[in-house]
Amino acid sequence: MPRPKEVQPTAAELEVLKVLWDRGPSTVRDVMEVLNVARPRAYTSVMSLLNVMADKGLLVREPQGRAFVYRPKTDRDRTLSKMVGDLLGRAFEGQASRLVAHLLDQSQPTSEELAEIRRLIEEYQDQRGD
Repeated sequence: MPRPKEVQPTAAELEVLKVLWDRGPSTVRDVMEVLNVARPRAYTSVMSLLNVMADKGLLVREPQGRAFVYRPKTDRDRTLSKMVGDLLGRAFEGQASRLVAHLLDQSQPTSEELAEIRRLIEEYQDQRGD
């Protein structure tokens, strides 16, 4: 029985999505050049990953001459919102406070980051009318 396709991007797929969100529509070679700065990858490996992502519906693949150009099907904010929502539901049973506690413990934010988090919470409360 074939393995079901993941709804959320894998770590490698997220790496590719970040490249495409930053660069815009790109060829396999374009993506490979950016990825190879961190760790060398073969052209065929990057091409296979992009094709799998297109098959999963994460990317749109459009012919351009003899090559294909790839672009994300959804924008960064929508993708990250889905990922966080999935994590919140599956790992933290929908309890935002538990997610935030783990996030703060793991990231150990600076004073400046904590001030920004407080500002965002206040802004959120103002928008909700709390």
